[in-house]
Amino acid sequence: MSLVDLLSAPNPVLEICVGTVILIVVIFVHGVGIRAISWKFSKSWMHVTSARGHWRLNLVLAVTIAALAILHFAETLIWSVPLYARSIIPSMRDSYYFVLESYTTLGEGNVTLPDRWRLLGPIIGMSGLFTFGWTGSVLVNIMTDVGRFDMLRAKRAHSDDGPQ
Repeated sequence: MSLVDLLSAPNPVLEICVGTVILIVVIFVHGVGIRAISWKFSKSWMHVTSARGHWRLNLVLAVTIAALAILHFAETLIWSVPLYARSIIPSMRDSYYFVLESYTTLGEGNVTLPDRWRLLGPIIGMSGLFTFGWTGSVLVNIMTDVGRFDMLRAKRAHSDDGPQ
């Protein structure tokens, strides 16, 4: 068997190793990104006061959610570029589309991987599950802070009104 045959034949160990390396890179990037976004939210959150109104709070939330979305788009790009660069999927658009389908676990199957690389699809899905779960927990934490702030604001408004 020639080297070309070996490289073109399905090799699940190679697929899993390649997928795991990229998965680790994506999870690392997500961790760095989540920490940066959380830090920026916390820093901005310290400046939100009852006197500044809801617009500031809504702006902080919108910027935070946009940053989280951009982080996920960057992570899917991390998956897409090697698939395209190694000609596993011939067009960058199709590569990105495939990764978005797998990462979000939509999996419509309009674009597929060649047989020798098909194990990458579920690994991409795993990375999406990990990162979306992590993002979800960050959003729960953020919304808990917002809920506490709203509760304090409501209590202050109620106590300022006094007994009627």
